[in-house]
Amino acid sequence: MFKYLKQLTSLVAMVAVLFTFTTETMAAKKSQTLKNTLKKGFVKCGVSQGLAGFSNVDAAGNWEGVDVDVCRAVAAAVLGDASKVKYTPLSAKERFTALNAGQIDVLARNTTWTLTRDADLNLTFVGVNFYDGQGFMVRKDSGMTSTNDFKSGMAVCTNIGTTTELNLADFMAAKGLQYKLVGFEKADEARDTYGAGRCDAYTTDKSGLAAQRTVLTNPDDHIVLPETISKEPLGPVVRQGDAVWEDIVRWSLNVMIEAEEYGVTSANADMMKSSENPSIRKITGAEPGMGEKLGLDNDWSYRIITQVGNYGESYKRNIQDTGILPGTRGPNALWTQGGILYVPPLR
Repeated sequence: MFKYLKQLTSLVAMVAVLFTFTTETMAAKKSQTLKNTLKKGFVKCGVSQGLAGFSNVDAAGNWEGVDVDVCRAVAAAVLGDASKVKYTPLSAKERFTALNAGQIDVLARNTTWTLTRDADLNLTFVGVNFYDGQGFMVRKDSGMTSTNDFKSGMAVCTNIGTTTELNLADFMAAKGLQYKLVGFEKADEARDTYGAGRCDAYTTDKSGLAAQRTVLTNPDDHIVLPETISKEPLGPVVRQGDAVWEDIVRWSLNVMIEAEEYGVTSANADMMKSSENPSIRKITGAEPGMGEKLGLDNDWSYRIITQVGNYGESYKRNIQDTGILPGTRGPNALWTQGGILYVPPLR
């Protein structure tokens, strides 16, 4: 009798452990942000106040850019329609406050991933969608061709409340140069002040310099100096505390990059469903099971690719074809093509 009682006790304990594991797993799939997004019917996305190639309004009033495409991918995955996004333009100073306050649920605003931002602001960076670095733009007639030509007393335009401002201070201090900071909350104000000749140089991420140069009155009168003074991994951000939503945003970006690696595009996704490659079948939704891990349906990734495109398509459409950075992709090429773009496998 004692023997059977002992076995029964062990069985009950095992059932209790299994029940606890199952309920914890189910609880882990719950997301208040996902629930709210489904109820509202749109993704709340924070973007820049206008940076060509990343998040900018086109002539027809539509938002476009590689950052915008991240939010469109999330909307395609969660709501079935990449157009179901509400965009909130934010300055560098107000972007994190807006995210923490719940005014937005995804921040996709050319934002640099740093330890302080990731660990000290109740935020989580979920990936990198553009590898960048800070540089300087000067007028050609200044005679400056390198940062080695910088002199004490020069005025430098930039955005306040950014890593750009901090990197500038470190760089000038290392060179032993005094300088005048001409800071603005809005990027277009910094650009226009530099364009008006009130600053000797304008500094921000090099992609930003390339984009802002195209809208100066005479772009050919300005050059971006060759030096890169920092690492600026730019990527989408979410609030801490909602692991499922964090995973949804992370894997919405990851699947775009993974699709490019396997040659799955918006044009051939239907045809690729018949592939025998398990990785391609997961990307196109031909092999079930991936969506439920995120609390989504099976076609979440298929919709991202068909409605938004893979990462290469987004980069070409927004960065290369617009003339912002028309050359090679540099570090933003896939790891298989000489770049450093690399994501965990979709499996």
